[in-house]
Amino acid sequence: MPPRITPTVRQQRLGAELRKLRESAGVSTQEAGALLGVNRTRVPNIESGRFGISPERVRTLACNYECPDSDLVEALADMASERATGWWEAYRGRLPAPFLDVAELEYHARRMTAFVMVHIPGLLQTGDHARAVFEKTLVALPAKEVELRAAHRIQRQDVLLERTDPAPYTAIIHEAALRMQFGGSKVARAQLDHILTVSELAHITVRVIPFGAEGFAGPGQPIFYADGPVPQLDTVQLDSFHGSVFLDSEMQLRNYRRLIDRMAATSLSAEDSRTLIHTIAQQH
Repeated sequence: MPPRITPTVRQQRLGAELRKLRESAGVSTQEAGALLGVNRTRVPNIESGRFGISPERVRTLACNYECPDSDLVEALADMASERATGWWEAYRGRLPAPFLDVAELEYHARRMTAFVMVHIPGLLQTGDHARAVFEKTLVALPAKEVELRAAHRIQRQDVLLERTDPAPYTAIIHEAALRMQFGGSKVARAQLDHILTVSELAHITVRVIPFGAEGFAGPGQPIFYADGPVPQLDTVQLDSFHGSVFLDSEMQLRNYRRLIDRMAATSLSAEDSRTLIHTIAQQH
């Protein structure tokens, strides 16, 4: 199997988890290589995601690392068995890699939670709203690039929100984001109506933090929390000025779980949130 030139975030994560297990067991890369019957230099490449590994070898390593968590081991073996090409690969080389990494993260998530302060979550945006957002980037994008990014965003929705086994999705939206008028009043009204429509789906929950709330925890940056098959494989994705950041250390995950719980506690109920969204929509 040839090495991967640019492993995805998910492929890197599998390798990183195997490295954690090895280091916790006090096993050297040379010893791990011997367990697999490969040169020791192969192990760092596996742990960086540049080389794949079979599910059987994942189980072999975990057994010799004396990992007692069978659920984690099987989750890692499942990650190693993934060979199918995801729909997002059609955009490889056409969009920045983080766009594809987010799509892959969403696709495999067991539960998703998003918090936004100024923008509507990508999975809830209409096509017109998405285009208006991409047209406001710091460096102006060509029209074809705007359309490509909007098409990718809408396809994420089609795959994740309308498939037969959708993961539960909760969006915590600050009222400020609901009052932004990307694309003008008509587009903004259609966007709010769209949120009201999709919030009726059983697997989608929308909660609003109103202006009247007595503050809220967190720095105000967009946060996406994806639950994995086991808590150790949860992932936090942050949008920053410099692009996407993916976090997965135990302490980081614990802190963001607490942060999301506190923001949810500050938000209105789903029913009261729908009432507020309807009120804002009526003002357009």
